[in-house]
Amino acid sequence: MSRLDLLVLGSGVAGLSAAVRAAGEPGLQVGVLTKAALDQSATRWAQGGVAAVLAEDPDSTDLHLADTLAAGAGLCDVDAVRVLVDEGPGRVNELIAMGAVFDRDAEGELALAREGGHSVPRVVHAGGAATGVEIERALVAAVRATAASVMEGWFASDLVVEKGRCRGVIALDPAGDTQRVEADNVLLATGGAGQLFAVTTNPVQATGDGIAMALRAGVAVADVEFMQFHPTALHHPKMPRPLLSEALRGHGALLRDAAGERFVDELAPRDVVARAMTARMLDQHVDHLWLDATGLERFDERFPTIAAEVRAIGIDPAREWLPIAPAAHYLSGGIVTDLDGATALPGLWAAGEVACTGVHGANRLASNSLLEGMVFAPRVLEALERRKDGPESTGAMRCVLERDVAPEAIAGRGLPRPAVTGGLPAAYEAAKQRDELQRAMTLGAGVLRSATSLADTARVLDGLGAPADPEVRNLLTVGSALLAAAGAREESRGAHTRVDFPEPSPAYRVRLVLS
Repeated sequence: MSRLDLLVLGSGVAGLSAAVRAAGEPGLQVGVLTKAALDQSATRWAQGGVAAVLAEDPDSTDLHLADTLAAGAGLCDVDAVRVLVDEGPGRVNELIAMGAVFDRDAEGELALAREGGHSVPRVVHAGGAATGVEIERALVAAVRATAASVMEGWFASDLVVEKGRCRGVIALDPAGDTQRVEADNVLLATGGAGQLFAVTTNPVQATGDGIAMALRAGVAVADVEFMQFHPTALHHPKMPRPLLSEALRGHGALLRDAAGERFVDELAPRDVVARAMTARMLDQHVDHLWLDATGLERFDERFPTIAAEVRAIGIDPAREWLPIAPAAHYLSGGIVTDLDGATALPGLWAAGEVACTGVHGANRLASNSLLEGMVFAPRVLEALERRKDGPESTGAMRCVLERDVAPEAIAGRGLPRPAVTGGLPAAYEAAKQRDELQRAMTLGAGVLRSATSLADTARVLDGLGAPADPEVRNLLTVGSALLAAAGAREESRGAHTRVDFPEPSPAYRVRLVLS
């Protein structure tokens, strides 16, 4: 394979948005490498929609910015959020021009939903609650129509770093053979790490690969303690857990405890709702609560995807309450970047859930995730067009270049040594290690945490040694990083709740950086 100008790792909204933009540049050799099929990413599981202030919306970008800052609990970078809300509408319109079809009302105007943490309806959606599927469809079709080299079924295991620059990746091809894929620039768009936990809304591929590769290469990572748990995942053995979109609560669905009582504001930010649900479940000694959507009219028509999911397991949403429990959903932190997606390692870029741009802070505002990928991935290409080569002190990158970190910053503490791999172990052994890790993380590093629970979890992860399976190795690397950050952050803020430090502390209004 000839050397690429740009290698994109991942095929979600960020990776494909970048690939579409890059393929339009004459003479630019672009490759997309993904470990599953091109259309199998976390993007297709996103239900709620895209939050953006569009021309026909009376909302203002300032209000969207204020809602995002409030959800981020003091850790958002204001400049990053300003980029998101200002450039977001244009990116949504570009997607519509590309062929994405969003829901419209009887007058033909875009239908806008309100979700938790949003002060007004501003979320565009497709198929009621199938927005990710529609966005993925449109982007995959656009990428297929380009000259980009598409490598499906490849697994990138490590970055190639030579003379202080990223030069490509080491990857396993579909036959299991090790290959070196050379590129002048690598864009990590590998998504999140929901598979760290036993109960998650994320697909099986979400194993934190990009963050793990970055950590092993010494690239700065931050905010990984802030794993957001979606409060209303369907309580059912199916995995990934089907989401009961926040749009249901936006339209009037109610949260009820085991006694049938309401106990929290349904439109509060996700961290507030998930925390209240977990506390109520512990108090009532139950493993799930209820979402009452019986008062919603035309449920099957307005939410066909959700209706099909719940009816498939024998529940009639018009007459029965829906069983729910929090599930690991979105990692608000990741690889530290500037506002153009540049990481601390020249030649390496990051966008989407794998990146820490500063947009989300301690807790992501609902439906800002698809928007982040749509906004920041094209900015990488704009930076490459300008011949940019290295990070600037903007966005979250300030915490690295300006050392704006706490004295307790945890550079490298608690990270496992890179494993030495010599082929894959038996599938049974890998599945056993993965299950042990997920159960320990769920029990000790889930919605509610303490010094004791985090230490107990760390001992379990230490006992896994150096897994040979590459995905388990990545989960161990990212899980260890999350535990180190969560242990160092002795406060409760956003999606990080320490029962032994229940209040936010001004001393921790900073990013904790691992590298």
